[in-house]
Amino acid sequence: MNEPLIDLVFPHQWQAEILPARPAILPARHFVYPRQAEEVERGALEVLIRPGEQIQPFLATCALGFLDSAVPTGLWSTPGSEKICAVAGGYAYIIDTTEPERFIMIPYRPVLQVIPAADSGLLLFVGHRSILAWGPESRAWESEKLSDEGLTIIAIDGPVLHGKGWHMLTDKETPFALDLRNGTLASN
Repeated sequence: MNEPLIDLVFPHQWQAEILPARPAILPARHFVYPRQAEEVERGALEVLIRPGEQIQPFLATCALGFLDSAVPTGLWSTPGSEKICAVAGGYAYIIDTTEPERFIMIPYRPVLQVIPAADSGLLLFVGHRSILAWGPESRAWESEKLSDEGLTIIAIDGPVLHGKGWHMLTDKETPFALDLRNGTLASN
């Protein structure tokens, strides 16, 4: 697993620490993501999360997706201040720190990039072919297919994300512009 990233662009009500290994003595509250994770046997990201003053800390064991430097591992704050995004080898989890049994696993296997678009209030998950946007409470939108295999994100300019996607029929990278307000293609 590559060196974990920590990106706390969005305001958040929790504190979190990536542990080097699972503690020998587990805390009273321990959650495994996903719940029935065979992948945990291959490895996991162990995160000690302190939700706030009135809520007991818990250990989040996030199953590892891939051992590849091309996929991210780390922690991100989200547009929802009580939620944390943990990514383990490209498997991305949005965990409600006030109710840790409530989580969402982002459907991309793997997530290739996590990009905070703070001005738009979105956390973007880049897959091989499309982009999924997470808002304050839930999934905001998912783009149409932007590439046959691999996206390059160039820049975010206000509410527009600029990138390139490879198209098999032409064997070329084609530029695209994505409107971050709704995930539709914008004029380039």
